Amino acid sequence: MRRWWLVGVVVLLVAGAAAFYLLKPISGPPRDLTLTGDAERGAYLLRIGGCISCHTDAANGGPALAGGAGLATPFGTFVPPNITAHPEAGIGKWSLAQFAEAMSNGMGPEGHLYPVFPYENYTLMSDQEIADLYAALLATEPVASEVDGGAPFPFSIRLAAAGWKNLFFTPRRFDPDADRSDTYNRGKYLAFGPAHCVACHTPRNAFGALEWDRALTGSPGGVGGRAPAITAAALTEQGYDVPTLVQTLRDGFTPNFDVLGGPMGEVIADSTSHWSDEDLTALAEFLLAD
Repeated sequence: MRRWWLVGVVVLLVAGAAAFYLLKPISGPPRDLTLTGDAERGAYLLRIGGCISCHTDAANGGPALAGGAGLATPFGTFVPPNITAHPEAGIGKWSLAQFAEAMSNGMGPEGHLYPVFPYENYTLMSDQEIADLYAALLATEPVASEVDGGAPFPFSIRLAAAGWKNLFFTPRRFDPDADRSDTYNRGKYLAFGPAHCVACHTPRNAFGALEWDRALTGSPGGVGGRAPAITAAALTEQGYDVPTLVQTLRDGFTPNFDVLGGPMGEVIADSTSHWSDEDLTALAEFLLAD
């Protein structure tokens, strides 16, 4: 009898823990939803955030932002959705509040979003940037193509993502380092925030969560495939300084006269080659800082 009593206690404890992690609300600092977005500034954020390369199936001639190619992960293949202004196929009916909730807390109109969407990074963005990005997306050409972004079972059960988020995700805003320069902080913000360099260049645990204490030390695989370390030591060993790293992020040519291809080539073509000189310099200075 005692054995079954112990089994019952264990079951109740497990069920209680599961209910806690699945049902606990996930919410960060409130957003200011009264701000007016600027579509031109938002268009630049589309480049900063890599939205175009991820949500466009360029290899098959797909329209911009109308849905990307499948992203292979250890948990199945996820297809980035249509985020054009189309009211049914895209996000044209979304309110600013719904958009902010997705970007900040990983919650979409249909439920919890999968962490393959880097809301862990977008949560750091400012309220004005969220409004600007929203304005830019609503200004896009509506495309009616439907994209099946479903995930394989059991990850198709969106409630399971709530447990993951409660274990590994903390909604927050960027907190600059008061002892560092504005340029350094801007670079760190880009790397950990909207540009989400950390998402590809950091190892993940068995649950697909970033190992933050090993940030930028490289990844053996994952959504973006193998990604090298981009710590200051690793970049210096490859011959980089601030000017050469800025140049590589603009044209893809490395100090060893190689050309970056694959996922990083796409990042350069669709994202960093469109950045301002100031932002490229800020990212390079942060990555190469001691």
